[in-house]
Amino acid sequence: MRFLKVFFALIIMINSASSWAQVNYQISITEPAHHVAQVRAEFEVTEAKALTLMLPAWRSGKYQILDLAKGVTAFSAVDAQGKAVQWQKTEKSSWTLEPAASGKVTVQYSVYANELGERTRHIDETHAYINSSAFLMFSNEQKSEAVSVQLNVPQGWRSFSGMAKGDNEHQFVAPNYDVLADSPIETGINQHLTFSADGRDYDLVIWGEGNYNAAQMQKDLAKLVQQTDAIWQGYPYQRYVFIVHATDGARGATEHLNSTVIQRDRFTFGKREDYLAFLSTASHELVHTWNVKAYRPAELVPYDYLNPNYSKLLWISEGSTSYFQNQLLLRAGLMTKEEFYADLAKRLDKFVHTPGRLVQSVSESSFDSWISLGGDHGTNFGVNIYSEGYIASWLMDELILKQSGRKASYRELHNQLYQRFGKTTAFTAKDVIAIASELTGEDQNPWWQQQVEKPLNFEIDKLLASFGLQWQQNKEREIFSGVTAENKAGFALVKKVERDSPAWKAGFTTEDLIVSVNGLQLKADLAERLKDFKAGNKVQISYFRQGRLQHQVLVLADQPKGAGKVVPLSKPSRQQKAMHQAWLGVEL
Repeated sequence: MRFLKVFFALIIMINSASSWAQVNYQISITEPAHHVAQVRAEFEVTEAKALTLMLPAWRSGKYQILDLAKGVTAFSAVDAQGKAVQWQKTEKSSWTLEPAASGKVTVQYSVYANELGERTRHIDETHAYINSSAFLMFSNEQKSEAVSVQLNVPQGWRSFSGMAKGDNEHQFVAPNYDVLADSPIETGINQHLTFSADGRDYDLVIWGEGNYNAAQMQKDLAKLVQQTDAIWQGYPYQRYVFIVHATDGARGATEHLNSTVIQRDRFTFGKREDYLAFLSTASHELVHTWNVKAYRPAELVPYDYLNPNYSKLLWISEGSTSYFQNQLLLRAGLMTKEEFYADLAKRLDKFVHTPGRLVQSVSESSFDSWISLGGDHGTNFGVNIYSEGYIASWLMDELILKQSGRKASYRELHNQLYQRFGKTTAFTAKDVIAIASELTGEDQNPWWQQQVEKPLNFEIDKLLASFGLQWQQNKEREIFSGVTAENKAGFALVKKVERDSPAWKAGFTTEDLIVSVNGLQLKADLAERLKDFKAGNKVQISYFRQGRLQHQVLVLADQPKGAGKVVPLSKPSRQQKAMHQAWLGVEL
């Protein structure tokens, strides 16, 4: 009876949002064609003292300062009597008000929302994507208070979020600002499909037109969400929302508390490989609901919205998520073993062609994610927390499987992180090492120091052989220069030069504008043009560097064509077969 009283009390609270929320927001889509919204926010002040309002400088899921306040203009504030409140901007993301008395303070400002690819804010005539971090200010004193957000949108628009609905279809409520900031809203003209699995409800909201099959997406996502018990016991959500943007010029995805937004070019759903990439992304974001949202590195708890949240464990947050994503697809029957192996081969090929793996550890890469240059520098002098974190996770999985006699795996380590830190959220490196040591019965501090705190050091062939696999390089070879270029009509703009490659040794660098090979204008893709030559050939490359025409001889090399194949050994042992089964949940 007591439980029912509490339950109904919560229902009443949610359905009477304006009566219980301490901070009320209103977002009005006033000029959609020009990407502008008007924001109105009400804050209660208990005494006449300074009130500082802040807009986050970054959003969760992207470890980079975005300076979101740059989109805010026309700020003003009034008190309960409608009198202007004195204020000044005290920092790039902070506004300090000086109310003359206690009571309600109302602020208003405009937000320019045309950053779709950042997955922060975007408004046009067809929709608005609202990550509250990029729209709604907060005060530290009231950050833990209940909030409501009311949308005023064009007629015919439909609104969805992982947050609970308030008094109407365009109002949402949350217990505090952290939940609000981690529960994006998609409102506009969209498709909406639903399904249920294991007693939980799911929404699929699609904005944009493209060559996708919404019914197929719904069916496959329903299969995917039922595989998470292979890793975790229990769920951190009762309802989950997949938001899909089928658009132009925006790619990527971001995890949130009980939802995700996935962006893909509108015509990249039809081919098998493209659709599989979509499912892999959906799986990645679903895994994040546990790994990052239910438990995450202690340095990110609570989020400091104005400053970088440095952590040496982001490789677990992102790399381990990448490691699990295709395993769930494989278990769901949405990906074949051959497709899983093909992806593995590509990852190994990328690892080999990342000279930075000899320079930077996954721990260092995690800490430096906030300032990572990526691109050419990232390839040659650093590693990526996603791809390198995948390999580190795989190595730890092999370690646990072997030393536990296959009684435990890396999946169990993550389940333990969820069971132990699913409520407190924060875990440390010591916690991960301690769990790994418990699962294996051996102290894993030495392994951690060798493989996490230092650049990865292992033999690919031995790692694959542990699971009854081998990496077969193609016998056919292809020309290798080491240049990655953006090809346009008449020239190739150098984007990357792999360290110690022929192009590196010849002195080529990023932003070189290649215009001819052996005196003939470059009219084709650079890589295609170089196929006219053989390994050992010397070719003269003409290029512009900082507007000055230069010429350089490039001595070409070759390499196995493509990423090769990961395939089963011809005669795997019983031990190898057992390891493969324990690793992926499917027979070798």
